[in-house]
Amino acid sequence: MSTLLEIEDLEVQFGRPGAPGTVKAVDGVTFSVEKGKTLGLVGESGCGKSTTGYAILQLVRATSGRVLFGGTDLCQIGKRDLRRLRRKMQIIFQDAHASLNPRMPIGDLIGEALDIHGLYRGKARAGRIRELLDMVGLSGHFFERYPHELSGGQAQRVAICRALAVEPELIICDEPVSALDVSIQAQIVNLLQDLQERLGLTYIFISHDLSVVRHISDRVAVMYLGKIVEMASKEEIYTAPAHPYTKSLMSAVPVPDPDIESQRQRIILKGDLPNPANPPSGCRFRTRCPVAVAECAAIEPPQYPLGGGHWAKCICLKGVPAHA
Repeated sequence: MSTLLEIEDLEVQFGRPGAPGTVKAVDGVTFSVEKGKTLGLVGESGCGKSTTGYAILQLVRATSGRVLFGGTDLCQIGKRDLRRLRRKMQIIFQDAHASLNPRMPIGDLIGEALDIHGLYRGKARAGRIRELLDMVGLSGHFFERYPHELSGGQAQRVAICRALAVEPELIICDEPVSALDVSIQAQIVNLLQDLQERLGLTYIFISHDLSVVRHISDRVAVMYLGKIVEMASKEEIYTAPAHPYTKSLMSAVPVPDPDIESQRQRIILKGDLPNPANPPSGCRFRTRCPVAVAECAAIEPPQYPLGGGHWAKCICLKGVPAHA
């Protein structure tokens, strides 16, 4: 399987470097995504998940680091080349209604992307739009409707339709189901999976809903205060989490079996998320960590390999043997 996207030491700062109040929203993030696979990006609100997605698409410019898409560093190319490559990278936002122009009918909303990239014209354009609507489970009757006439699920299907219009390879899914009812969430997630299999799409799925991430992802990266603290296959993350923060997140995921649920131990984190403009020294999680020791304040933990592509950043893992 070939690698489509590589992120190397990505950093995004808001504010002047070194000035008071400067925030490193993304700090030294590194990962890769294989073509046709899904990486789940999870963590609390404000940890830098969405900013990472925006920096990949260059909607927010990175302060430093590299974003390699198909071998091309998006941080180093000019606007003309970036615009050409943007056809291959699209985003689905959390609030579909807010991302759709209320004054444009659905057909024009979808067709706008086709016009920008000069893909279809005349009857072929209308035919392509109806094909896309059918692809996401909407009839041709939606062609003339306006966003205010759509339910939340229908609006999100239109947003997906618009992202698919330019035949992308990578789609950033930024909390695409968090604003929907649970039954509609399942429909949208299943639709995204069907489209991935049909079109060979690659996803970065950003969410704080761990149950949804488990359903759709191949690998999962856990973020805390701008840094990835653990990464593994979804099976490893959910059955054998290694970082104390990941363990606390997983302990909050409900289990449908009441007997198992009653015996599970919840890990309640103390305190609040630190100020990102003034993060703790050493390990950023130490101020809330139930197993923190004095050394955690002095040392920023490196990646400790745990085997099978699973790693975590916690000095408590020093000396832990990697599994096969």
